[in-house]
Amino acid sequence: MNLAEAKLLGLKYPDRKRLGRGIGSGLGKTSGRGHKGAKSRSGWSRKLGWEGGQMPLYRRLPKVGFNNKIFKKVFTVINVGDLDTFATDSVVDLAAVLAKGLASKEKQSDLFKVLGNGEIKNSLVVKADAVSASARTKIEAAGGKVELIPQMVHRPKFIRKDGSSSKPAKKI
Repeated sequence: MNLAEAKLLGLKYPDRKRLGRGIGSGLGKTSGRGHKGAKSRSGWSRKLGWEGGQMPLYRRLPKVGFNNKIFKKVFTVINVGDLDTFATDSVVDLAAVLAKGLASKEKQSDLFKVLGNGEIKNSLVVKADAVSASARTKIEAAGGKVELIPQMVHRPKFIRKDGSSSKPAKKI
């Protein structure tokens, strides 16, 4: 701050630069923009991460991070109403459904799920990875049975394969 700025006599803003008003003003001709190039043109603004046309840093570096999509459970799904095509007391599993052509196997999925849309009259033994509550009640009401395929259970954290704990002891 200098004395001239202190004595602005209540003026809030300093005078603006008057560009392009002849060579005598000191800001004539190119109006302080230099010669040629994008910065001399109207409409130019520096984009975030712009490096003058060079491949920007955020694109030169590899992607990092974690995405939960690869762990998503994908089921091959069929409704209870479609199971009526099976004979009474037959076993219905994913292989049987695919063999009958009632559903196509979902991509990279070995999981089978039965949903409760429709009605069933035959008593069946349904072996599936997941069954909705309404599907279970309809199958059992028709005299059938639902068997859930046991899922693979992972070891708890800090437990070795021999069953001993590998968690470090806490200091008191």
